[in-house]
Amino acid sequence: MNAPLVSMCDLSVSFGGVKAVDGVSIDLHPGAVAGLLGHNGAGKTTLIKVLSGAYQADSGEIYINGERATIQNPRDARTYNIETIYQTLALADNLDAASNLFLGREIVTSLGLVDDAAMEAESRKIMARLNPNFEAYASPVSALSGGQRQSVAIARAVYFNARILIMDEPTAALGPHETQMVSELIQQLKAEGIGIFLISHDIHDVMDLCDRASVMKNGKLVGTVEIEDVSDDDLLEMIILGKSPADKAAAAAGS
Repeated sequence: MNAPLVSMCDLSVSFGGVKAVDGVSIDLHPGAVAGLLGHNGAGKTTLIKVLSGAYQADSGEIYINGERATIQNPRDARTYNIETIYQTLALADNLDAASNLFLGREIVTSLGLVDDAAMEAESRKIMARLNPNFEAYASPVSALSGGQRQSVAIARAVYFNARILIMDEPTAALGPHETQMVSELIQQLKAEGIGIFLISHDIHDVMDLCDRASVMKNGKLVGTVEIEDVSDDDLLEMIILGKSPADKAAAAAGS
């Protein structure tokens, strides 16, 4: 397989006396989707917030494209082409797709005025790549479906050169058709060589969308498995019992 796009090595994060992340190591490769599973409080969101710059690790190292990375805030993360799409999507409901795509990074004319036409033209280009069926350019995003809103959030990240994308529960509260739309977007991102960390509570999502999955429990990494090698039940046992298929095999061999 290609060299890792991201290597998180032996990361630990404590809050007070509680270790939210305890010596966790996970890799992400280009054009791959790595799922992160675990109960609430398992540590998966804290781990990813270290990569996104929202938290700093107490110990451990992060490597991007094989080089040691220093990520102390979200701005640092963006310099490494890391973008995060939170479950809330962080969209301005009253603005249209183009205005959201360029929110805070607007294209301006030589007179310093916001260039709405240029922003819509650029929005159409990126949407043609990601979601050719998207046509709701004039509507406020509050009027868009869940899948269309995800399209806007993903387009914003990709337009600004994301190579590492963090997606938090991307199909939460979506129906089957909308979930399929997000799945197609993820396949397109993979084809472009973008690496994706997908945080989810939904085992079916992970089985359908991910290439590998890492399960966390009580701040520790239970294990990382290739999706093609495991079943839904294997992942469920990792989440509930904190035992990987390798642990089960070793226990069976020793009995």
